Amino acid sequence: MRFLKVCFALGCLMLWSRRSFAGEAQWVEIQSPNFSVLTDAGDKRGRDVALHFEQMRSVFGTLMTKAHVSLAVPLQIVAFRSSKEIRQMSPVFNGKPTEDAGMFQPGDDRCFIMLDMSVDDPWAVVFHEYAHQLMNANMSTHTDPWFEEGFAEYFASIEAGNKEVHVGKIPEDTYRILQHEGMMRVADLFRVQQNSKTYNESGSHRNSFYAESSLVVHYLYDNHLIPKLADYFAARIEDKKTVEEATRLAFGMTPEQFDKVLRDYLNSGHFKYYPIATPSGIVAAQFTETPVSLNDAHAVLADIDVHSLDHHDRALSEFEEVLKVDPNNAAALRGMGFAYLQRQDYEHAGEYFRRAAERDTKDPRVHYYNALLMNREGPGAGGGAKTEELKKELEIAIALDPKFADAYSLLGWAEAASGDREKGLATMKKAVELSPRNESYQINLANLYLANRKVDEAIVLFQRLASSGDPTIAASARAALAQAESVREWSKSEWSKSRASQAEVKPGNVVLPVIVRPHDSESVPEGHVERKIDGQSSSQPAPSAAAPPPPVHFVKGKLAAIDCSAAPQALLKVMSGGRLLKLHVGDTNHLVLLGSDNFSCDWKNRAVAVNYRDRQDKDGDGDVVSLEMQ
Repeated sequence: MRFLKVCFALGCLMLWSRRSFAGEAQWVEIQSPNFSVLTDAGDKRGRDVALHFEQMRSVFGTLMTKAHVSLAVPLQIVAFRSSKEIRQMSPVFNGKPTEDAGMFQPGDDRCFIMLDMSVDDPWAVVFHEYAHQLMNANMSTHTDPWFEEGFAEYFASIEAGNKEVHVGKIPEDTYRILQHEGMMRVADLFRVQQNSKTYNESGSHRNSFYAESSLVVHYLYDNHLIPKLADYFAARIEDKKTVEEATRLAFGMTPEQFDKVLRDYLNSGHFKYYPIATPSGIVAAQFTETPVSLNDAHAVLADIDVHSLDHHDRALSEFEEVLKVDPNNAAALRGMGFAYLQRQDYEHAGEYFRRAAERDTKDPRVHYYNALLMNREGPGAGGGAKTEELKKELEIAIALDPKFADAYSLLGWAEAASGDREKGLATMKKAVELSPRNESYQINLANLYLANRKVDEAIVLFQRLASSGDPTIAASARAALAQAESVREWSKSEWSKSRASQAEVKPGNVVLPVIVRPHDSESVPEGHVERKIDGQSSSQPAPSAAAPPPPVHFVKGKLAAIDCSAAPQALLKVMSGGRLLKLHVGDTNHLVLLGSDNFSCDWKNRAVAVNYRDRQDKDGDGDVVSLEMQ
């Protein structure tokens, strides 16, 4: 498990308008060597934020000598002067904005960290959120929330002085919360998931979860037990052991015994911390300061919304407000294009990207978005010439931003689709190297391994991804794994026979489901999910008995109706991109169903994600492999 080796080698809907923020102060951008901070809390506070991020980056690199401190996705930091402002950007849980002094919002082309500068000490939040980013750059899969948050809290406790930085001090708040609120059972703590109330709702349970997660990680560091986490997560993720079984296997004690050990550790009041010299050469006074117009600031806030699951619907009108005042605002034009791209309005998206490129030719995101648009339109909208143009746009984006992981990922796919499979594989490896936790890159890499006859490498990746916490990734990996194993068996028998008879079987015969961010419907070019790698047909088709199963397609859309007249069979009618798909379910009682406990013939007008194979006859479009209700 590469992610464990790396990890433990490390030491390890209100609509706002331009008038929403009444009496807004001047916005400024503080630019340090590695960060950009947009703030309306004043230049001094902005410099403090940038300084602390620079210190965190340097400390992490000092402590973790093999760690990557450069990020694969550009990071924009926004420091708000008030809680009211940041609350308008907060994610929504159970109909209410979450209450946080800091938030991290991920994206494939841009990440955002938002901070509330009205709180007394926001630096712990700064360090916590940035620690998550650093984990993303150094681990190849996600672990349980208790470790994710506990690790981030451990580094959030960094205290930076003029001469020394102290790492690993347990904050007084941790003691106070756990003594006042009490401690969770370790078994319950280890079971908390990201969609649970404990993790999302503000209050005592959530506070206790963060505090105890931090305490557990401190205890593991202090007692040199961090390497044991490799055994724990191997048991949980790979071997599907229960929390109780994995705890006994990894730490040699039951969760109940762990409860007592942890209480004794808390009550002792003793912990270890590590002093290191304060990083030199980082001087806040040397950071540059640039005034930012209200319009430009609101374009950034709209950019946050267009990347948000909860607020992207309002982004289009926000960009429109900016363009009413400044019709040539390059950031707003780019954002408008992206908003239309999300809505699959390709004509308007292309127009706004063209206008944005005219105003800023050196914006890597504009070139990347143009390529993304071409990808979604599919090869029928220009053939080989369009593919070459797509690759050129991505190459420009990468030249402007050599750390742009998603541009590498899409370029790797395009290179393989145009026949250069080896180059595509190398480019996709670069995307995974830059962003090792991105499971969509990993599944694409596995498919390209398969296209390059590296079947064993593909199977290893598919096997790991089949245990993904993302149900769509897991379902896609399981389906692809079955195909890869069939290809391996086929290659042992039929390919050897073909070579013996001098009949060449070309790698292009294998049609592969190249899945581009399957959890994001706008990221999957409708009707073009699968790609025949070099477009060549077989010179001698393999016997049908030994041929691999048909490729798995992925699609998102709306479930218009279900016909259960032949139960337990069912016929799903799914609208996607203006096309009606008729997809068959062989047995609703044995369907891989996600997002619902039971199949219902009464479902109608529901958002769905479907993995399916082409039908071997003409009755319908496909056979359902898995169905996810959204």
